[in-house]
Amino acid sequence: MWILLAVTGLWAFSFSLIGVYLAGQVDAWFSVLMRVSLAMLVFLPFIKFRQTPRPVALKLMAIGAIQLGAMYGFYYQSFLFLSVPEVLLFTVMTPIYITLINDLLERRFNVGFIISALIAVAGAVAIRYQGIDEGFIQGFLMVQGANLCFGLGQVAYKRLIESSQTQLPQLTLFGWFFIGAFIVVVPCFLALGNMEKLPTTSLQWGILVYLGVIASGLGYFAWNKGATLVNVGALAVANNLLIPAGILVNLVFWNRDADIVRLVIGGAVIISALYINQWFAKNRQPVAA
Repeated sequence: MWILLAVTGLWAFSFSLIGVYLAGQVDAWFSVLMRVSLAMLVFLPFIKFRQTPRPVALKLMAIGAIQLGAMYGFYYQSFLFLSVPEVLLFTVMTPIYITLINDLLERRFNVGFIISALIAVAGAVAIRYQGIDEGFIQGFLMVQGANLCFGLGQVAYKRLIESSQTQLPQLTLFGWFFIGAFIVVVPCFLALGNMEKLPTTSLQWGILVYLGVIASGLGYFAWNKGATLVNVGALAVANNLLIPAGILVNLVFWNRDADIVRLVIGGAVIISALYINQWFAKNRQPVAA
């Protein structure tokens, strides 16, 4: 669990760095391409290409394509419509998705997911009850797309490592994860990227290097490795430790004028959705699919 806690501290600054210095200023798909490319370069030297079983490599690439490639596509676009605290609060759905995905894979049905999801949506409305517009809805849905991709990737990686027969260390396997993400991101950048919105300052380039090498490269490896060392319940809880940490960093350093009262009220409603989901997960009677 300490690995997940350490990565939480590392990632707490990423949301604000993106929201303050990159969103709307640097093309989102270029930012994603930079992060994925740099992270991939970090792990390429460790890959044992000949020793890695092809099925394992393909599965890791598929997981990376979803958890990182597709997730970043949704995630970066959401900052165009939402504030940093809103993006953070709306990520509370990730543990609920983790519970749902794990239950579906084990052929069980979790009624609490529907109830928890509706409560979380109510919390989101409470935060912006005077400003619900098309952009807000788009931003909220984009965060949910990112949450779903991130949750699916975590569950899939955990199950793959636990069931894989290969004795290779995870360090030698994780490069495949970033290769899969890279394969998804390149065509998206070529098709959707805006070459007129590239970084223009050394600060923006520095942030992209930090996000790629440290936050994405070392961070995702440590997070996914940590996910294999805990149960699904602990993994779900760890996902939401990032929310208070990220909001605290944003409010202290960059967003002192935020509507604290509204964030607290909406955040409390959203967090209650998580506890209700955990209560259902703990007390449910499994129903075969």
